Order: sequence, then C-alpha cells, then structure tokens
Amino acid sequence: MTGYGRGTASFEGRQIAVELSAVNRKQAEIALSLPRALTELEPRVRDEINAHISRGRLTVVVGLHAKGGGRTGAINVTAAKDYRNQLEALRKSLKLAGEITLDQVLRGPGVLDTENVEIETETAWPALQKALKAALDQFIKMRKREGEVLAADLRKRTLSIQKSVKTIGVLAPKVMEHHRGVLLERAAKAGLEIEASDERLLKEIVFFADRSDISEELTRLRSHLDQFFTHLAKDEPVGRTLDFLLQELFRETNTIGNKANFLAISQIIVGMKTELEKLREQVQNIE
Repeated sequence: MTGYGRGTASFEGRQIAVELSAVNRKQAEIALSLPRALTELEPRVRDEINAHISRGRLTVVVGLHAKGGGRTGAINVTAAKDYRNQLEALRKSLKLAGEITLDQVLRGPGVLDTENVEIETETAWPALQKALKAALDQFIKMRKREGEVLAADLRKRTLSIQKSVKTIGVLAPKVMEHHRGVLLERAAKAGLEIEASDERLLKEIVFFADRSDISEELTRLRSHLDQFFTHLAKDEPVGRTLDFLLQELFRETNTIGNKANFLAISQIIVGMKTELEKLREQVQNIE
C-alpha cells in the first residue's frame, strides 16, 4: 500500500529528519539515503523498518541539519570567499542596494562541507531511532486507513463470490438431468428409440456424472473463502496468505468450469473469475 511519514529528533545542536514514502510492490524493497556521517547506521535503520514493513517499495531519506535550519557541516573558507566575491560583483552589476549577509554566503555551493562532517554514530543513533519511529508511526497510521477501505472492498467482492458458489451448489444436481435430456434428444433426432431406463443410457449418465462431479471443488471453495474472511479480520500482515488463497480459489474455479459442462454454471464461473482477478489485483497492495 502507499503511505507517507515524517519524523524529527535533535541531538548536540543538530536535527535529524526522516521521511518515508511507499508505493505498491509485491515484495519489500527499501531505497535508503543517509548522510555520509551516518552510513554506519544503515543496518540498524533497515532492521527497524523491516520489523514493521513486509511489502511495498519504500523510499527513506534521512537528513542531518543544524538546529537553526541549515545543513550541518564544516565551512570551506575559500569557497565562502569566492562566493561572497561573486555575490558582491553581481550586486554592483545590477546596482542593488543592501549588504551581503552570512546566511546568503553559507547557502553557496561548496561553502558547507556536509559530506566530511564527523559525528559519533552511537550518540546520533538514539535521535535517528526516535525520528524513524515517529515517521513509521505516521506512515503506518496512513496505511491502516487505506487498508480499512481496501478490506471493505475485498469483503464485498468475496461475499459476491460466496453467493455464486451457493448458486452453483444449487445448480450442480441438475447437471445430470440436463445431460440425460440431451442424450435422449440426440437419440430421437437420430431415429433411435431409447427408453429412459436403457442400460446404455444409464452407463453413459453414470460416466458423465463421475467425470463432471464438482462436489469436492465446491467444498474446497467454501473452505478457502471462509479462510479468506478469517484472515481479512486479522490485525497483522496477511497479504501473502491471501495471495496464496486466491491461487487456490482460481484453481478450484477453473476446475469447476472445465468439469461442469453446463451453460448456467459456465456463465457464473465467468463472473467469479472477474471478481477473483479484481481481488488478486487488490491483494497485491496488502501488507
């Protein structure tokens, strides 16, 4: 599922900011950007995230700033002087009033060397962990709200499939009678006089009944649908389990469609496959 979260924390006159954003992805994938001074902490950051996220492509950006708002780092004096001179030349060229301030100079390219600043990672970790936790909390709340809407849609579609399975269960006993009528009609058109109790007809019907029996598939479908509902109600990651159940639902539905050989059931199967396909698309977005 998609989501966004942001958290901040301070330490030793610095501020750490963590931003999380995610898009749908079947597996978990983390793209992590850390300041060079904090790269040692990458495994810990990934462990914290993996403890909460099991699906989706997650982009994580960690920023390190001075508490006043600028980026923290050492000042490159030579770059600062060059940039100040460039600003002064520009001011005179454009005939602008006012003085060039330190804040303007510090914003110049290369003036603050943010890459080579040294930080004790063990000192920084509690602040980074706090900021990450705040970002994850916000992120998870957002995904939970989206998940509730998604779950409602999944329940609605699953109920529709359950009704279809119930209808097929009612129609299934009629398949043999339909086949008997078809055989008698064909025999009549061919000029053959066959009684309904004819042994050859009965053998053909028994053979057809054995080949087209869908009682086991219907039983498994009902069981899988019950499990699907049960897992939807759980307050834990269930995406992969639902994905597996959908594979089994597709398998049983296809088997019924192949075996039933009855127009009314075949039409219902088409509708079930449409709903199952929509379910499969949605389940890819579930944690």
